[in-house]
Amino acid sequence: MDPVPFDFDLLSELTETSGVPGYEDRIRDLVQEELDGVVDRVRTDAMGNVVGTVEGEGDYSVAVAAHMDEIGFMVRHVRGKKTDYGFLELDPLGGWDPRVLKAQRVTVHTDDGDLPGVIGSPPPHTQSEEEREESPTVEDAFVDVGLPIEEARDRVSPGDLVTMDQRTERVGETITGKALDDRVCLFAMLEAARRIDDPEATIHFCATVQEEVGLRGARALGVDIDPDLAIALDVTVANDVPEFKEGEQVTRLGEGTAIKLKDASVITNPKVTRRLRDVAEERGIDRQLEILPAGGTDTN
Repeated sequence: MDPVPFDFDLLSELTETSGVPGYEDRIRDLVQEELDGVVDRVRTDAMGNVVGTVEGEGDYSVAVAAHMDEIGFMVRHVRGKKTDYGFLELDPLGGWDPRVLKAQRVTVHTDDGDLPGVIGSPPPHTQSEEEREESPTVEDAFVDVGLPIEEARDRVSPGDLVTMDQRTERVGETITGKALDDRVCLFAMLEAARRIDDPEATIHFCATVQEEVGLRGARALGVDIDPDLAIALDVTVANDVPEFKEGEQVTRLGEGTAIKLKDASVITNPKVTRRLRDVAEERGIDRQLEILPAGGTDTN
């Protein structure tokens, strides 16, 4: 299959824009801007989902969904004594692996603007053997904003949001950055909307909200649209690294798009998955089958 142009600048803008569950305003504005003039109409529902519709000639309709939100945090408390610097206690928005949080740079989104911070990491040689062996938790993560406690409390309030501070960069033939779950699929969906021309079926391109906290936006879509077919786009796991056996590798990076057969939340429709495989074979699209042992997506 011939390669298509790859808009790295758009993917970077999508991934680096903030949008935690329930607060997708910035990324929603960007999605609406990208869909405007590309589809026949764009609307936002009461939940915050964006739906861009391309009218088809036939009676059938299809929904293609990718979620806008990213995992992040909400500030729970600003702690510190009068003579101390302030530290932010966090409440997670979405599922975090606490092992990746130490020493990460973050952005605190306050009413007065964005504030840089870093999640502290005590040096191992200052810890006891028992402390070093303890498994970290999200509650162990505290954000240092580099301000005395009074100024920190003046600048930051409970309810302010926190996202990771990472640039999107190429690493060989791959890309690294924050929020690739699920902005890389949002990017693919927007590119598909840009390329589609005179479809037979009506297509609803849906950018959903609050996937990371319970697939809430996708469920709300059913109130306003009633498609004959719905397909969710999301990332998956590639355990193609040395410590995993071949049977434990859900997918392998570079071997093509993954067609989901099941995960912990859904068993997909066999007629749909067969059709997806047939289309991939007809069009020369590399594909592999995904059986995910844990987790779920808007497919549910």
